[in-house]
Amino acid sequence: MAAEHPPRFVPARRMETIPPYFFHFLPQKLAAVRALGRDIIRLDAGSPDLPPAPHITAALSRSAENPQHHGYQPYSGTPDYRAAWAAFYRRRFGVELDPEREVIALIGSKEGVFHLHLALVNAGDVVLVPDPGYLAYTNGARFAGGEVVYMPLLARRHHLPDLTALSEDVLRRTKIMWLNYPNNPTGATAPLEFFAEVVALAERFNFVVAHDAPYTEITYGGYRAPSLLEAPGARAVAVEFHSLSKTYNMGGWRAGAAVGNAEVLHALTSLIGNVDSGMFKGILDAGVAALTGDQTWTVARNAHYERRRDLAVAALRAAGLRLEVPAAAIYVWAQLPEGGRFGNDDVAFTEALLETTGVSLTPGSIFGPSGAGSVRVSLCLADDRLTEAMRRVAAFGVR
Repeated sequence: MAAEHPPRFVPARRMETIPPYFFHFLPQKLAAVRALGRDIIRLDAGSPDLPPAPHITAALSRSAENPQHHGYQPYSGTPDYRAAWAAFYRRRFGVELDPEREVIALIGSKEGVFHLHLALVNAGDVVLVPDPGYLAYTNGARFAGGEVVYMPLLARRHHLPDLTALSEDVLRRTKIMWLNYPNNPTGATAPLEFFAEVVALAERFNFVVAHDAPYTEITYGGYRAPSLLEAPGARAVAVEFHSLSKTYNMGGWRAGAAVGNAEVLHALTSLIGNVDSGMFKGILDAGVAALTGDQTWTVARNAHYERRRDLAVAALRAAGLRLEVPAAAIYVWAQLPEGGRFGNDDVAFTEALLETTGVSLTPGSIFGPSGAGSVRVSLCLADDRLTEAMRRVAAFGVR
């Protein structure tokens, strides 16, 4: 047998700081299970299954037909696109933004979230990350050489971090604190009073508050999510990331924005200008149509999600999982029961569920240490398939 040779091209050592992305390799696992004859039902990814409103796709089509619209666009987005985001914040949150200095376009908010660390964080700087939380916070911080300090989001605190548990030593070394409400993966919400406490802490210790807010427009039962920028003094210390992906069912279009502190946005724009070359004019124009056009269609869309939420909650409880009913976002976060046959092992549960029933859920532990023993269920699936998936989960059980 021939001796194995070391790889000829070795990745940079910084690649060791970030693990393979869970959803990048998941399709391979699903394909293997499908090859065994299983009917796969995916409740793992948060990709909206419903289309955008017709006036949004019509705006894309009209713009794409213009031969002048296929060249490079400004890195920070067209003036119309930035003005549309400013109008959205004025209408929705009562927040006044300067579209020239306090709004920049992003090729999906995820790229801005990850790149913010490269623009701000030096080796050894602390990045405060919600746990459980979106993977880009942790991975972006580590890729930039930062030190991740987790802020546990516990059910007994309504999934809000305990600010009093942060030591002064950590706070003095903090460069960014990440927040995300309505929250992924828990579906938790945060009151404006909590945002005000965070802003006061950031002012005292001179760090940036970065609020990831793509789910503010998917809410239930009359709840309306606030923006962090509504808190007094927030624009002096904070930036907020928003997206068209969830709000307007435009996940694959890759269109978002960062708004808030002009100094932070200038640094982020300087970095992004070296990474990409702006967005397609057709998508920018469609984004303007989404942000400034008819908003009433999202009411029916949210009703779809609310109906799915209630269906999932009932089935998951019947299967023996414990959970709180979320007031927002597109997920249900459920905990394995104490004394169940899988114990606290969410990975073992999700793998056994997939192999036995074909239903794919996201193990909570991929979102951080505090996610162990939980699973995330996405509501982005047609009602009939969601009903079938929940039937299988209930029959499989966890006790």
